[in-house]
Amino acid sequence: MGPVVVSVPHAGRIYPPEILAAARVEQSQLERLEDGWCDLLAAGATGAGAVVVEALWARAVADLNRGEGQMAPGEVAMSLRAQFSAPGRKERAGLGVVPTRLFDCGPLWKRPIDSAALHWRLESFHRPYHDALTEVLVEARDRFGHAILIDLHSMPSIPAGQPGHGARIVVGDRFGGSAGAWLIDMVVASAGRLGEVVTRNQPYSGGHIIRTHGQPADAIHAVQIEIDRSLYLSVERLPDTARIGRLARWFADLVGDLGQARPGNEIFPQAAE
Repeated sequence: MGPVVVSVPHAGRIYPPEILAAARVEQSQLERLEDGWCDLLAAGATGAGAVVVEALWARAVADLNRGEGQMAPGEVAMSLRAQFSAPGRKERAGLGVVPTRLFDCGPLWKRPIDSAALHWRLESFHRPYHDALTEVLVEARDRFGHAILIDLHSMPSIPAGQPGHGARIVVGDRFGGSAGAWLIDMVVASAGRLGEVVTRNQPYSGGHIIRTHGQPADAIHAVQIEIDRSLYLSVERLPDTARIGRLARWFADLVGDLGQARPGNEIFPQAAE
């Protein structure tokens, strides 16, 4: 084990029977919420010295990259509406801690999310994931003097007119709030060696996971990496073995390099030519 922890929160592919029974759409539509096959990109991370915390349950069950208070009042039962009084843009779009809508198929569930459904999802899936991240990050920090969290995601191609259009990899640190500059500089430089367009914080600066767990003042640094799915999936959204292998090797090398970084002394491994 080294100081690097990898989080893969949206690649789960398990749908409990209760979820499918509650859905008003087909499983194939719920699967659109997934960061399809993103876990395969982290396949070499453990061998490179990282601890990998990976969700097995689908994002439709609970979105681990949203906070417990991130829901729109109109998406929950009447008894819960008072506690979700200030929704943001994503929550209003149905992408809260429980995803409730997709833009072209309407509501995902037969009934609004009630207290029992919310409690079950938080207690069974959301809280255990974050407890696991906290545990391994604190253990790494206490052992090595610092910890590094890489929160790994995939994204659709960024459309024209949106900030970051043309980028194939987006590295987010919440505009410097979740990590030291040394870390994001290393990650951006490493991603750039893939020959793809890389942006920082545009259009994704990082979500609940790095906001919650990235505490640079406490020597826990966190960045989010978004990778365009077209870099590793076929047009049928199936894994492309060769392209996944290329990205998995890059990611393992990144983990290995970060494991050697010494932020306190500003001593870092030399970049490969």
